[in-house]
Amino acid sequence: MILWVIAINNKVAPAISIIMPAFNAEKTISQSIESVISQTYKDWELIIINDNSSDKTAQIIKEAADNDNRIRYLTHEYNKGVAEARNAGIKIAQGERIAFLDSDDLWTADKLEKQLSLIKEKNAIISYTATSYINEAGKKSGYILQASPRLTYRQLLKRNIMSCSSVIVQRDAMLRHPFPKGDMHEDYAVWLSILREADHAYGHNEPLLIYRISAGSKSHNRLRSARMLLASYKHIGYGRVAAFLLTVRYLFHSVSKRLNIRIR
Repeated sequence: MILWVIAINNKVAPAISIIMPAFNAEKTISQSIESVISQTYKDWELIIINDNSSDKTAQIIKEAADNDNRIRYLTHEYNKGVAEARNAGIKIAQGERIAFLDSDDLWTADKLEKQLSLIKEKNAIISYTATSYINEAGKKSGYILQASPRLTYRQLLKRNIMSCSSVIVQRDAMLRHPFPKGDMHEDYAVWLSILREADHAYGHNEPLLIYRISAGSKSHNRLRSARMLLASYKHIGYGRVAAFLLTVRYLFHSVSKRLNIRIR
């Protein structure tokens, strides 16, 4: 058996399912869960995927689920990686829409309320918000990654301004475009695939996501990040030369962001 499911089936499906992959996240996951529970919008379910953690992550998740019947969780018998963890959560999600929140990131209390209001107004397939940043110790950066009110595929090709933990998307779009396996920026590849189909994403230009910068993150290692970008562009259908040129352009545009979010 690959995974166990602990679930409480609601009589009425929630409006939105929140997917949270977790691997050895004992230091941060309680805060991430609490930022969901504290939402002013209450019609949600939180699905946490414990990707074979070896620390106290499983215990923290179980305690949270015991205290709130809107929280469900899966446990992987071996580590599958963030892409498969998210896909597993999406498959059992009951909501019409999917939101993502990593186990070290945080939401402001009005995140779902404000973003769902935008989605209803625009009848949006996919949306995202601006992002603020903290470091591992919780110290804030003054930099805000702005959200464009209307983000097109061509604009997204230049650089990814859709932070995964800020995104809300229709579940059927995610089922058509699951997170790909492999050493790439899997969320970026998915957003590009969806924008080819949906034409654009709607952005709420307020930092409703608080993104925690980790020294061990995939994007922190610049050489690895470049290789992952190249793989992402290839995954969505670009040849070697085009993928290389897109990667170079992306890295050029991302220099100012890296300098601006540096927390001293």
